[in-house]
Amino acid sequence: MTSEVRVLDHTSKVLNGNPLNDPYKRKVLVYLPPSYSNSNKKYPVMYLIAGFTGYGALNMNLAPFSENIQQRLDRLIKTKAIKEMIVVMPDCFTKYGGSQYVNSTATGRYEDYMVKEIVPFLDSNFRTLPQASSRCIIGKSSGGYGAMWLAMRNPGVFGLMATHSGDSAFEYCYMEHFAEFVVLIQKYGKGHKAVENFIKTEINNRQPKSGDFHNIINTIGMSACYSPNPKRKEYNFDLPFDVYTGEIIPLVWKKWMNFDPVRQVSKYKANLKKLKLIYVDCGVKDEFKLQAGARIYCDKLKKNGIKYIHQEFNGGHFNVQYRYDTSFEIISKHFKYS
Repeated sequence: MTSEVRVLDHTSKVLNGNPLNDPYKRKVLVYLPPSYSNSNKKYPVMYLIAGFTGYGALNMNLAPFSENIQQRLDRLIKTKAIKEMIVVMPDCFTKYGGSQYVNSTATGRYEDYMVKEIVPFLDSNFRTLPQASSRCIIGKSSGGYGAMWLAMRNPGVFGLMATHSGDSAFEYCYMEHFAEFVVLIQKYGKGHKAVENFIKTEINNRQPKSGDFHNIINTIGMSACYSPNPKRKEYNFDLPFDVYTGEIIPLVWKKWMNFDPVRQVSKYKANLKKLKLIYVDCGVKDEFKLQAGARIYCDKLKKNGIKYIHQEFNGGHFNVQYRYDTSFEIISKHFKYS
C-alpha cells in the first residue's frame, strides 16, 4: 500500500469577486495515507497552511538532502511515529503575498474560505471524521499565525492547533521593519504615490524578486490584512506609519493590535479552553524575534488557565521543517480516531 496526493480543483463562492481579482478557482492538495484506498475507515484531518508568499503545492517540492511532505508523512507512518491521517494543503495566496487567513476588505474572506468552504469540501469528498476533535490546523510563520487565528475563533471546526514560529507580539516581529520600508520605498516616488507605484510596477512583473522587494511586500501584505481601508483612493489599506517619516499612526496600529494573538487570549479564553491541543514551537534564534511572541503568548495562556505545550529549539526561522516530526507526533497522539 502506498500513499497518494490528489490535486483537486475547488471553485470558491467566497473568493469570487475578491478585491484583488485573485483567482477564485484554486488547487487543493490532499494527502491520503497508505491504507485509504483499501479500506472503508474514516480518518482525522490535518490542515497544513502555508506561510507568507507560500501556498499548498509548495509542500510537494523536493530540496537537496530533505523530504517533501508526502515523504515525511510516509516515513512517520511507516515507523509508527504517527497514526494515519489525511493532510490538506490549500492555496490562500494573494497578489500581496498572502492572506494571514483572515477576512479583509482589502484581500478577501480567507477565514470564511477555510472554515465555510474548504473544510466542508473535504468532508464531502473524503472519508473524514467530521468533528473538531479530529481536525487540526497547523502552519509555520504566517501559517502558524493563521493556525492560531482560525483555531481560537473557530474551536467548533478545529479542535487542535499547532503553530511553528507564528506571527505574534507584533511590536517585535513587524515594527522593526517599518523604518527600513520607509527607506526602500523612496525608490518608487514620494509618500503614498511611492506605494502605489510599487504595487503597479513590481508586483505584476515577473522579474526575480530581491530582498528589498520582500521587505516592502511583507509590510504591504500585513497592512492589507490588518488595516484594510476600502475608502482610500491610492490603494485599499492603511499603513500603520507615516510613509515619509516612519512615525507610528496610533489609530492604525491599534487595528493591528486587534489581530495580535498575544492580545486576544483573554477575549477568546472560552474558545481556547475548548481546544484539545495548543502546541507552540519556535527557535531561540528566530530572525523575526518570534520566540518572544511565543513566550508571551504561552504566558498569557498560563495566566488564563489554558493548557498548552511550548517547545523551543536551537534554530532560526528558516529551513526548520524537521520540527514537523515533533508536532505531527504530538498531534497524532491527541487526535480522536473514532
